[in-house]
Amino acid sequence: MTALAPRRVLDLFSCSGGAGFGYHLAGFTVDGCDIAERPRYPFAYHRGDALEYLAHLITTGEIERYTLAHASPPCQNKCGLTVGTNASQGWGGTHQDLVAPTRELLDASGLPYVIEQPNGKAEIRKDLSLCGEMFGLGVLRHRNFELGRWGAMQPAHPRHRGYVRGWRHGVYRDGPYIAAYGDGGGKATVPEMQTAMGITWTGVREELTEAIPPAFTRWIGNAFLTARQEVLV
Repeated sequence: MTALAPRRVLDLFSCSGGAGFGYHLAGFTVDGCDIAERPRYPFAYHRGDALEYLAHLITTGEIERYTLAHASPPCQNKCGLTVGTNASQGWGGTHQDLVAPTRELLDASGLPYVIEQPNGKAEIRKDLSLCGEMFGLGVLRHRNFELGRWGAMQPAHPRHRGYVRGWRHGVYRDGPYIAAYGDGGGKATVPEMQTAMGITWTGVREELTEAIPPAFTRWIGNAFLTARQEVLV
């Protein structure tokens, strides 16, 4: 008789739960971990350093509870938006880059995993690149994903339908997408960000600007289940 395998995701650097909610929609139980207090995170949650917690789970064997790990480690010094802002303002690059130590621990965990990063110079394999237009969203929110111990086909990237609404270099453009980051300059309101990304459980601007749309990880979760062809509960 084939053993039933659980659908359980470890959501590291979980922030407010944009990624975690997508896996939930794909049928996974989700456990989050973030160093900041996240009272609006919609699932079971451990507050603490994500890498220390992952190392603990590996050492104790508790990592075996999980089917998949997802990590969104800080890499602000190589994010395209941050790099551009730093350069234009003459600021130094003092942000964290935790991609490499995250990958090292995920490799040690033995789990299939996903590492997510925005467009920029983060040193990850771009096994998948997803965009809000693929899912009919009101944001573009391009994100790249490295897939460890499993793979998925890259979906077609449809042509964008127009501009991201707002001011760019002194010129205001209207368009079908909102700018779900920062403040001012035609940036989106909180209700606009919630609607455009499909996030209803938090109305905190900072959390919304850091989140990825759940549609992205719902697609990834379903692709993972298809790739593994497991008998799941």
